[in-house]
Amino acid sequence: MAIRTLDSLGDLAGKTVLIRCDFNVPLQDARITDEGRIVASLPTLRALLEQGAKVVAMSHLGRPKGAPEAQYSLAPVAERLGELLGAEVAFATDTVGDDAARVRAALQDGQLALLENLRFDPRETSKDAAEREAFAAELAAGADAFVSDGFGVVHREQASVFEVAAALPSAAGLLVERELDVLSRLTETPERPYAVVLGGSKVSDKLGVIEHLLPRVDRLLIGGGMLFTFLAAQGHGVAASLLEEDQLERVRGYLQRADELGVQLLLPTDVVVAAAFDADAEHETVAADAIESSRFGASGIGLDIGPASAAAFADAIRDARTVFWNGPMGVFEMPAFAAGTRSVAQALTEVDGLAVVGGGDSAAAVRQLGFADDDFGHISTGGGASLEFLEGARLPGLEALGWEGH
Repeated sequence: MAIRTLDSLGDLAGKTVLIRCDFNVPLQDARITDEGRIVASLPTLRALLEQGAKVVAMSHLGRPKGAPEAQYSLAPVAERLGELLGAEVAFATDTVGDDAARVRAALQDGQLALLENLRFDPRETSKDAAEREAFAAELAAGADAFVSDGFGVVHREQASVFEVAAALPSAAGLLVERELDVLSRLTETPERPYAVVLGGSKVSDKLGVIEHLLPRVDRLLIGGGMLFTFLAAQGHGVAASLLEEDQLERVRGYLQRADELGVQLLLPTDVVVAAAFDADAEHETVAADAIESSRFGASGIGLDIGPASAAAFADAIRDARTVFWNGPMGVFEMPAFAAGTRSVAQALTEVDGLAVVGGGDSAAAVRQLGFADDDFGHISTGGGASLEFLEGARLPGLEALGWEGH
């Protein structure tokens, strides 16, 4: 894992360190509903503060359109970060303006400041490299070093991820280092049996990872909304369930390829079908090949894997030595359709080996369902970044730190 680490930056006492974190956390009425990414950033922040560095943290939150939007302010993050660290976190109401300059100038050794949402400036995500470089230069001004610790954005060529790393002596933080270590074990030296569990709404989101991992795994388990495209590829009707017709031929190819490679591809044998996409909708469990025969007929919509499938998936997971899971098995936000996801999560906690929850909705699901982070071998902080790593894609934010790829 050839990547520059914190040690490469030398003694940071009295130095100003710019750190890219991933504080893109869900907010409801300015209240953080899942602080997992904030907690994951603490080891690196503490390591820098304990050295006596002046730490300037930056992040994005949500998808503002290149201008300030109150609903995407990082102010609640600054407040919670201070509570978790047991120290005040100074908050700048802009990124490179007058308030950021004031906050940065007032920092003392061992103190932390957080800049406002990076995406309030359109240059952060600009397609024009010169615009990104200009923004990066303003962010880097007055800093002595840069630490990249936002794994959830390392697949993006953005100013605070890519160009800043070139503007300053740069290294990976402890979070990024840990993510790389775990994900490399999944691609290079997995203990067997190796099972990958994929869910979520769209099979098109997982095409690259299926393609890349099929020759490397022993078992591939398919749930979530994407399962209906697999069922349709086998010739089964799926009523009003989510279906990507343009992916049917490709999915048939995966089914054939799995058979040729001797990979056990597990699809649900039963499905929970509802009258509508609604938490209180009437629902029933039917065989996966008889969805259109449910009492809801052609208007029925599959919202979870059934209990027999959940039990079979759990058995296949518990029996593995390495497991990677990305994507819920159903609409876990609705209690009536959360059982499949809960069953998979519980099975991951019982794996005798490495069990990895692949960030994004999967991480949100396990926390919402009452599991603790340390129930699992690793919960990734980067959904999209984790998938792109596993599919062998280019990750600009890591390349900028000396990483040479797979």
